[in-house]
Amino acid sequence: MINRVCKELFWKEFSSYFKTPLGYVFLVIFLFGTGYLTFEPGRGSFFIMREASLTSFFAYIPWMLLLLVPAVGMRLWAEERKSGTIELMFTLPITIRQAVLTKFFASWAFISVAILGTFPILFTVAYLGDPDWGVIFLGYLGSFLVAGSFLAVGCFFSALSKNQVISFILSIVACSVILMAASPPVLDFISTFSPKFVVDVFESLSVLNHFELMQRGVLQMSNIWFFAVTIGCWLYGNMILLKENRAS
Repeated sequence: MINRVCKELFWKEFSSYFKTPLGYVFLVIFLFGTGYLTFEPGRGSFFIMREASLTSFFAYIPWMLLLLVPAVGMRLWAEERKSGTIELMFTLPITIRQAVLTKFFASWAFISVAILGTFPILFTVAYLGDPDWGVIFLGYLGSFLVAGSFLAVGCFFSALSKNQVISFILSIVACSVILMAASPPVLDFISTFSPKFVVDVFESLSVLNHFELMQRGVLQMSNIWFFAVTIGCWLYGNMILLKENRAS
C-alpha cells in the first residue's frame, strides 16, 4: 500500500513542474525540437522518407532526452540539500527508498506527459498512410524507458552534489557515455587497452542499441531487463548517497 505521505510527495513534485518556468521551458523545447527534427527538410526527415512510420521521429528522441532529462533531474535532491529541506523530509514517516522512488516516479510522470504530448504526429502518420501501430507502440515504450534511465542517472548526481549546474553537467556526461557506449570511436578507444570480452560487455551497456531494437519493432525481454536494471542500479546508488548524507 502507498502511504499518504508518498502520495502527497508525489503530487507535490509532479505539480511543482507546472508552478515554475522550468517545466514549461522543458515542454516547449522538447515538443518544438522533436517536431522540427521530425519534419525538417533535411536528410532522413519524415516527408523525404515517404513512408507511414515514425522512424525519423524516434531517431532523434534519445538525443533530445539526453539534453533535457538531466535538466529535470538536477533539482530533485540538489535543491533539497541546498535549502536544507532534506532534513525535514527525513523526519517524515517515509523511508529513504520510498522518498527516492516517489520523487523519481513523479519526475518520470512529468517527462511522460511531454512524450505523450507528441501525439499529433500520430494523427499525421495515420492520415497519410497505414502505419504499423505495434512498431510505434514499442518505439514509444522505448522512449519512456530511455527517459527513465537518464532520469535515474540525474537523480544519482543530484544527490551527489548540492550544485544543480554541476549535477546537470555530470548527468549529461554519464548519459552520453551510456547512450554512445556502442559507437565505433568509443569501442575503438576501449579496445586499445582492454581485452575483447570487456569491449563486448561495454557494447552491451549501450542504451541506444537496446532502444533501436525496440524502435524497429523487436521486443525482447533482455531489452526490458536492461532498462530495468539500469534504472534500479542508479536509483540504488541514489539511496546509498542519501543514507550517507543522513548519517553524516
